[in-house]
Amino acid sequence: MKLLTKFFIISFFCIVVFLFFIFILYGYRDIPVDELKEKYAPSPSAFIMVDDMNVHYRDEGSIIDTLPIVLIHGTSSSLHTFDKWADNLKIKKRIVRMDLPGFGLTGPFPNRDYSIDNYVIFIEHFLSLKGIKKCILAGNSLGGQIAWQFTVKNPEMVDKLILIDAAGYPLESKSIPIAFRFARIPVLNKLLIFITPRFMVRSSVEDVYADKTKVSESLVDRYFELTLREGNRQALVDRMMLWMDTSAINLIKNIKHPTLVLWGEQDLLIPTSQAYRFHDDLPNDTLIILKHSGHVPMEENPQESLDALLTFLEK
Repeated sequence: MKLLTKFFIISFFCIVVFLFFIFILYGYRDIPVDELKEKYAPSPSAFIMVDDMNVHYRDEGSIIDTLPIVLIHGTSSSLHTFDKWADNLKIKKRIVRMDLPGFGLTGPFPNRDYSIDNYVIFIEHFLSLKGIKKCILAGNSLGGQIAWQFTVKNPEMVDKLILIDAAGYPLESKSIPIAFRFARIPVLNKLLIFITPRFMVRSSVEDVYADKTKVSESLVDRYFELTLREGNRQALVDRMMLWMDTSAINLIKNIKHPTLVLWGEQDLLIPTSQAYRFHDDLPNDTLIILKHSGHVPMEENPQESLDALLTFLEK
């Protein structure tokens, strides 16, 4: 009995020492929002109060365009993922994008409700405050799921729909970024709120790219530093721990809007099998598979994905 007690005491001590050194090596404090704003919110960035959150957004391009393109990013991303698209599209169109609650500079939902329904309500309130009554709505991954469920609920507010490697169907992932996997493990995910190795962020970004050589240091810095915005790490854990309700997929067939289903052929997180499910269920869609792209084609291969978008918009 004494030997067993001694074993547990030594084991506990070793675990504490191990966690201490892990914290010293990989523990990071939250980065103050004002500090992040200096780097990631230069003009034309702006902020607007929506549901008690100071939401980071950009509204660029033609002020006379009455049918703006609204872009919604995915999990752990930010409005910056659409930078290259926006640079091109704003020449002729009005482009509106925002950091979703829980990500980027916006920060967490005050009620910690990261359900798709709550995100849809957020988009409704954001568009109302911006005076947008109808738009072309585009979303990537989580943003894609928000976009199509917003369209189901508010069909009169959407002219065309663009789904970029969109979520919504039961997942059939071939590979899940390590940060996402870690955030789903009870107890251990509490460590993620304090211990966030930069290599974990790099690995997670590389996991959603087809061409790993395109994952630059500045790109990793952006994902890493915005993850450290106060509240974002807890928000990721809250989001990942949600039970994923897929019952709304039965409503996809009711979407009559012209829809572009745009997918990276080498997407391992949401494989092309899901693209074909959208293609089968949507009555009025165009399916385009990009051979050399992963989960975020608008960021990894902006010109090729943009060409597909522009062709669709001209129809």
